[in-house]
Amino acid sequence: MNERYDEASFESAIESSLLSNGWQLLNKSGYDLTHHLFPKEALAFIRATQPKEWARLESLNGGQTEALVLKDLVHWLDTHGTLAVLRNGFKCQGRTLRMAFFQPAHGMNPELAAQYAANRLGVTRQLRYSRQNSNELDLVLSLNGLPVATAELKNPMTGQTVEDAKRQYRQDRDHREPLFEFKRRALVHFAVDTEQVFMTTRLAGSATQFLPLNRGHAGGAGNPPDPAGEQLRTAYLWQEVWQREAWLDILARFMHLQVEDKRGEDGRRLRKETLVFPRFHQWQAVRALEAAAKAEGPGHNYLVEHSAGSGKSNTIAWLAHRLASLHDAADAKVFDTVIVITDRRVLDRQLQDTIYQFEHRQGVVQKIDDDSRQLAEALTNGVPIVISTLQKFPFVARQLVKMAEERGADGESGVLPTKRCAVIIDEAHSSQSGESATDLKEVLGGQVLREQAARYAVEEGVPDLAALYRSMAKRGSQANISFFAFTATPKHKTLAVFGRESGGQAFHRYTMRQAIEEGFIMDVLAHYTTYATYYQLVKSGEDDPHVERKQAAKALARFMRLHPYNIAQKTEVMVEHFNAATRHRLGGKAKAMVVTGSRLEAVRYKRAFDAYLRAKGYAWIKTLVAFSGEVQDEELPGQVFTEVGMNQGIKEAELPEQFDSTDYQVLLVAEKYQTGFDQPLLHTMYVDKRLAGIQAVQTLSRLNRMHPLKEDTFVLDFVNEREDIRAAFKQFYDGAQQGEEAQPHQMYVIKAELDASGIYLQDEVDRFIAVYFKPRERQSPADHQAMNAALDPAVDRFRALLAQDEEAAELWRGKLAAFRNLYAFLSQVIPYQDSDLERLHTFVRLLSPKLPTRGAGPAYSFDDEVRLAYYRLQKISEGSISLRGGEDALPLHGPRAVGSGLARDAELPLSRLIDVMNDRFGTDFTDADQLFFDQIIEAAVSDAGLHEAALANPEDKFALLFAGLLDTLFIERMEQNEGIFARFMNERDFKSVVAEWVSRAVYGRLRRGPEGRTDPP
Repeated sequence: MNERYDEASFESAIESSLLSNGWQLLNKSGYDLTHHLFPKEALAFIRATQPKEWARLESLNGGQTEALVLKDLVHWLDTHGTLAVLRNGFKCQGRTLRMAFFQPAHGMNPELAAQYAANRLGVTRQLRYSRQNSNELDLVLSLNGLPVATAELKNPMTGQTVEDAKRQYRQDRDHREPLFEFKRRALVHFAVDTEQVFMTTRLAGSATQFLPLNRGHAGGAGNPPDPAGEQLRTAYLWQEVWQREAWLDILARFMHLQVEDKRGEDGRRLRKETLVFPRFHQWQAVRALEAAAKAEGPGHNYLVEHSAGSGKSNTIAWLAHRLASLHDAADAKVFDTVIVITDRRVLDRQLQDTIYQFEHRQGVVQKIDDDSRQLAEALTNGVPIVISTLQKFPFVARQLVKMAEERGADGESGVLPTKRCAVIIDEAHSSQSGESATDLKEVLGGQVLREQAARYAVEEGVPDLAALYRSMAKRGSQANISFFAFTATPKHKTLAVFGRESGGQAFHRYTMRQAIEEGFIMDVLAHYTTYATYYQLVKSGEDDPHVERKQAAKALARFMRLHPYNIAQKTEVMVEHFNAATRHRLGGKAKAMVVTGSRLEAVRYKRAFDAYLRAKGYAWIKTLVAFSGEVQDEELPGQVFTEVGMNQGIKEAELPEQFDSTDYQVLLVAEKYQTGFDQPLLHTMYVDKRLAGIQAVQTLSRLNRMHPLKEDTFVLDFVNEREDIRAAFKQFYDGAQQGEEAQPHQMYVIKAELDASGIYLQDEVDRFIAVYFKPRERQSPADHQAMNAALDPAVDRFRALLAQDEEAAELWRGKLAAFRNLYAFLSQVIPYQDSDLERLHTFVRLLSPKLPTRGAGPAYSFDDEVRLAYYRLQKISEGSISLRGGEDALPLHGPRAVGSGLARDAELPLSRLIDVMNDRFGTDFTDADQLFFDQIIEAAVSDAGLHEAALANPEDKFALLFAGLLDTLFIERMEQNEGIFARFMNERDFKSVVAEWVSRAVYGRLRRGPEGRTDPP
């Protein structure tokens, strides 16, 4: 064999790279098989870096000093572990001796810099590590004589891969050997070949779990080839991760011991310890964010798009700690305070525990768990890292004023001095919008923001309206605040506000695809089954009242959804599926979630589930239900249902832990537990609710958490189309892309139309603004009355318009909402200096809730007029929904609509509407279905709503509106021509051709009127 291709040459290449970059070769003969370290190297480091301490010990112990120091060092290593000794040193006769000096946060202390430079990084090849056998490790990495990492190398060109390295660790490396014992010596073990890298921090024989340490390739797992064609795919390991400064940094400020307290099946609390080593994307993201913040300073935004399963909690903890101590090139502190915005309690504890291990002192992190007063005090006192919810910030200004008055100062002095702040947002899409976010920027903007606003007000000749200009200033970016926004599912606004300037791109990305391929989350679309419900309703009463189509159709659909037979049939499907296919999985611990469409549906499903389980004798399946508030069921007058009551007294806060126990297997939910709920035992989801876009991704992703016994997941969907679900997930699978931006001129167009309507007068806006933004010292109890008096004339004019022309009034309301939303969005992206926009926005924000709403139309209940004559629940499809290939993901577009009226539908007889519903969902076809395509076109042409859409839209927009209806028209008639139906539903090219042709034909008929028959394609 050519020696250049063997494993030894692989070792040599790595060794050569390390030795040329600050490492030194340690001979394997220097390894002590008794103490499991390099004693001469360790003692030499202590002598060289701490001569005074060594001299004191030597004066007391003479020739026994080395043996004594070595004995105490080994004792501390065996007791506290390598990581703790490296960070905190060890005690010897009351003296603290350090075993490493890590890089200081700044360069102002030459002595610390010299100590850092004195660290000795060693690499040893083919190390025999035990007296029990002659096994040798390919590589051992050490720091100042203490082994910190091992590596097994494999070369695919000689027939062995990284999988063989894993197998070697699992089968041939006894985890009870001191070098491999958890925490005691080596901290991490690498399995490496020329293509991939895996690592583990705990060897446990066959149970050893390796995690990928790969860069990712083309949005997925693996490593990219070297563009220059000169380096191995895995060269980043020794060139970047093991690079001297980077490796010391990992040992100093990345690796940490994570302790979790869990309750076992017997109810006892169990403590689980995990030594955390950063995954590559975490390490890369944190270092890149730190470097960018150091170079750019405060006043910049960074979007981190990391999928579920990315380890976001640790990434945030590492980032928060580093930003709190970050200094720029001139050794000036970059940020005075780091604020973490989160609603997750688990992150509070994790941040505090993790950062304490790095700092080894209390008081660095403060969790705001009381009220806004506690937050105001933490900001005033300069706590380095503050953890809070966003909702507390609107009340901080008031608390600062109170604190100032308590000190005897003027209330106007109750403002924070302007400090440099880093704000880390745990889940950006839920934390960036609304007035709370702008209140945060106002509080942190502090005195400088107030002074700038006051100066603008004077320049504009309205010194009394400084608060107005403050309201404008707080919307935009602040020079003293940097935002670090984390999210797995960004919205368009997230990309626009936090993305990089060019195209709203994420600063760093770890995709859903890579998380799935690397095995950190499950592919929840791998086993997806859809059902369709076909039914026929008949009018049972003699009367045939005229009803409004849209409202009555909703009532009929609700009648169907809540019909006892519908719920009973779906309940049977779900329970029997769970009993036969789900409950035995995960060692008999598998759980399921039922996603219902409303609180009343959740109540009825809970009652139906429990009744069915009792009737079948399935005592091993028990359910819980989750919904908010109280629910009354017209079928059970006098009864009020609550979550606690239906769950036999289990309190809301106790429900997640109770569901985690072996007592309960199925959780039925209505608008709860569909985001942020982590339950690894959740295997199956039954969906009886319309899902779309980001809601579909967040809801179905409740299944994606990993568990050692979890091999797959399953979704049974009664409502949604596979293609809709695919499109929703596709947007985030390879990373979200920003679509069309909102156009600023739209806002001025809408404002001009609102101004010209005469609903409000400029004088009324000015009077309202003068009171609303009145200086604090001039405010009075009469202000509330004055503001309402300024709003009321507009309310009266709108009420008159609503009575005279309802459609025109609703169109105006839509424009009002469009202006409000566009300004709230664009003012965060574009630094507007137009106070007229802020005045109107403030006015309409308070006006909108006072406007009378139009009547929702008649509220129909057809329980006595309609009965269910036919019902069929049919499996439509099953198998994987693939996200690879296919059509490109849709970009995330900004707000583009400018408001539109909603015309009320004309009335039609109830019997005709029932026919329409049967046509859409039933299987009772007429004899007229002779020519399939002609029938589809005729049905579409007869739709009045489509007629209006054709007249109001260009053909391409009409085609988008028509696409959803076309699927329905085919499904209605699936049994009339099964061949065409099957091709239409399953062959994308066929469907595309047919859809384009039918849409064009229908559009032409509706625009021109009937012109005879058109031949099908």
